[in-house]
Amino acid sequence: MLKLPNIQWRKSIFFRLVITYLLVNIPIVLQGFYLYNWSYNNASENISRATYTELSYYLDDFNSGVDWMERQKYQLLKDNELTKLAVSWNIITSVERRKSMSYVLHRIYSIKNSSKYIKDIKVYVPPISKTFSTTNSVYDLDEAEFRSAYLNLNISNQQIISMKDKLYLMDVRYSGGKKGGVLFVVQFELDTEYIKETLRQLSLYPGSGSILYSKKGVFALSSNQDIYNSVQFDLPEILEKNPAMSMMKINGENFRIYQDYSHNLNVNIMTLVPEKTLEKPLSFFSVWAWSFVLSSLIAILLVYFSTYRIIHKPLVQLIQGFKRMGAGELNSPIKHDKKDEFGYLYSSYNNMIKRLRTLIDQDYKQKMMMQKSELKQLQSQINPHFLYNSFFILNSLAKIGDVERIEQFTIMLGEYFRFITRNGNDLVSLSEEVKHSRVYTSIQELRFSRRIKVEFEELPKEMENIKVPRLIIQPIIENAYEHSLENKVEDGLLRVTFEHHEQAICIIIEDNNDDLKDEQLKEIQRRINNPAETAEVTGMINIHRRLQLTFGEQSGLILERSELQGLKVIIYIELRD
Repeated sequence: MLKLPNIQWRKSIFFRLVITYLLVNIPIVLQGFYLYNWSYNNASENISRATYTELSYYLDDFNSGVDWMERQKYQLLKDNELTKLAVSWNIITSVERRKSMSYVLHRIYSIKNSSKYIKDIKVYVPPISKTFSTTNSVYDLDEAEFRSAYLNLNISNQQIISMKDKLYLMDVRYSGGKKGGVLFVVQFELDTEYIKETLRQLSLYPGSGSILYSKKGVFALSSNQDIYNSVQFDLPEILEKNPAMSMMKINGENFRIYQDYSHNLNVNIMTLVPEKTLEKPLSFFSVWAWSFVLSSLIAILLVYFSTYRIIHKPLVQLIQGFKRMGAGELNSPIKHDKKDEFGYLYSSYNNMIKRLRTLIDQDYKQKMMMQKSELKQLQSQINPHFLYNSFFILNSLAKIGDVERIEQFTIMLGEYFRFITRNGNDLVSLSEEVKHSRVYTSIQELRFSRRIKVEFEELPKEMENIKVPRLIIQPIIENAYEHSLENKVEDGLLRVTFEHHEQAICIIIEDNNDDLKDEQLKEIQRRINNPAETAEVTGMINIHRRLQLTFGEQSGLILERSELQGLKVIIYIELRD
């Protein structure tokens, strides 16, 4: 695909047309998504309410059943005939015994048949060594079975007692209070299979499961053993939160958990429903919604391609012509056979470049001469300033009588001025400019060797032959000494590094002057970025302007705070093809 040269996509006509179409269609698509989300949330809330209502109804029914069994158990404990049988067994006749036993059996059969929650009712009567049961009628007392039941009754403080994976309601009748002997123990065994079946009736959705759970961990009954095995260790945490509805991930799948709690029985009922199951009723609408989105995207693509062929492609061809013209190529008219508006524009463009060819040579040469003159003028501003600093250093060395360093200094100073005063091209290789800057830092090291350390990186070989204006590195180093490092008593650091990128190079000069304030940095940045507002032309503004004149407006100086906490000056040069 052709690209728009030097024009941001968001500002192109093609982009605006596509955006206009999107602005028309996106509200419609969003309405569809809103309807989908509203339907999903509404259905989810209805399911949540219905599920929670079923749980509450189930728990109320279970609670009522247990309360009824408690009342029947209490009446059995107070039953005169059963008490008479336990107390007077040895003094009543066999006829009376049979009559009493028949009464007791009839009574417990009647109770069992009145509730589906009861699997068996047993009455242990130790004084007569008999056990009454709705399953086995009357049989001799099993001492081990009785002791186990009596022991669990005494150690458990729960209404529903769990014993050998079975659930019971139990109580005991003593003769003469608790300090007397045991007359009989009444034991109601709950039908766990029936309870599980009723729990399965609560699990209306595929993959769901319901759990009846004692909050103190006495028992747990589940309609789906796989789900229970996955969450059994998390049940205390779920019950601790105790919200009506919560979310949980089980085996990598999201489940909704609905629950209710009975304070009377200290029991929770919960139903776990897979999230994906709740989404199935909306699957058809989801397919429709995504079909709508897909059709909208196809429409957008059709508009995109038609706009591209009719408007964008001819427009790009015209823009490329202007780009060639901007680069100075005026011998490439646009060839076309169009009869529409673009045909008129193409013809006008071709006539324009013909007229420009007659004027461009004169205007271009005049501009280059003015640019070269400005380069000369800006370059000349640097030499007097450095000359003053050089004599100041020489004077300082003379005062301390350091003849050897004066000799070294004058040799390096001679090399320095030989570089500045030589005639020739205004541009030098970067290796020469770096060599000159190294001479300058060597001069300064004679003066600040104890206070200021210089880290001067080697110039990469691929950067050595790049042509740059003279005196773009040394004045910045000089500025670092004068305004940042000269007043440091110790541990001053100047660092010079190089970076080579695909389309640009960077020369980085930074120091560790931690006295640099943010306000000062912002002021220096403002002056560099707005040289026309500054009356005084400083060394850095001079360099910034010369770089822009030579390499274009994208090049120049970039000022930041260094990682060393001082000033970081980046000489950014954009390479031209």
